[in-house]
Amino acid sequence: MDSRLLRYFVAVAEEGSVSAAADALHITQPALSRQIRSLEHSLGLTLFDRGELRLRLTPEGREFLGTARTVLQAHAHARDFADRLASGRLRKVSLAAPRTTLIDVVAPFVATFTTEDPVPSVVEIGGDEQPHRLVADHDLVIAPQSPGEDVDTRLIAELPVWAYVPASHRWAGREEITLEELTEEQLVVTSADFKARRLLDAALDLADLTPRSVLEVRHGRVAQALAAAGRGAGVVTDDPHFDLVPVRIRTGPENSHRPLHIRLHASWRRGHHAAESLEGLVARLRAFSLERYGRTIE
Repeated sequence: MDSRLLRYFVAVAEEGSVSAAADALHITQPALSRQIRSLEHSLGLTLFDRGELRLRLTPEGREFLGTARTVLQAHAHARDFADRLASGRLRKVSLAAPRTTLIDVVAPFVATFTTEDPVPSVVEIGGDEQPHRLVADHDLVIAPQSPGEDVDTRLIAELPVWAYVPASHRWAGREEITLEELTEEQLVVTSADFKARRLLDAALDLADLTPRSVLEVRHGRVAQALAAAGRGAGVVTDDPHFDLVPVRIRTGPENSHRPLHIRLHASWRRGHHAAESLEGLVARLRAFSLERYGRTIE
């Protein structure tokens, strides 16, 4: 239905006459009368009683007036929303991340939002889901997976894979240990759908090393809880809990290899209507991560 005809109808109903409405709409009276009759014909309704000098709404006209106003309001909202899209402004932003990243990085970042920021929604994704498949459904995907070439992406942080041990452990006073030393301890690790576990397995395989014993769990917090209970070294990227001490894991001879780490990326759909706004949020997330974790991106 032509919203223009609805606007004409509402104007005549509110002004009480075709002539007054024509003046308000800046069109001629005959043209407005034709448009109203065209609307009545298309609806199969008589909207006005024309038997008096002043037009009066028929009973069906009074009922239809509320609907017409609702439709016009919806059209106005649609135009406003389209203007926002065209200008690249975000009213809402959907953020997707694996559980650990969501808890340790995304949720604390969202807590810094103000009323001037878009309204955020946060969705947990699987640890092995690929960002280039998720950006169609979410504005930003924050994940440790390599994003691929068909999305826009920025590096957010490089986060160490820690060996967490109690303060009484022999490693507690050290900044890092070697992979060889790590294999001498029972390891408490997450399942293979966590990036930290896959990196650890790859590093051990490359070095032709096998851990003495491995205890697998489904959650990084549980791995830390077991480490705190003396069941081994918890190998995860999570923020520390249970008063554990984090120790970096070196993947080669001293000064020749970097500590084991994951690279955290923020990705979004190429050609996103609010790409500039998303880049601004990503820059803030990067700064937030550096301030929170004190880790340098190279």
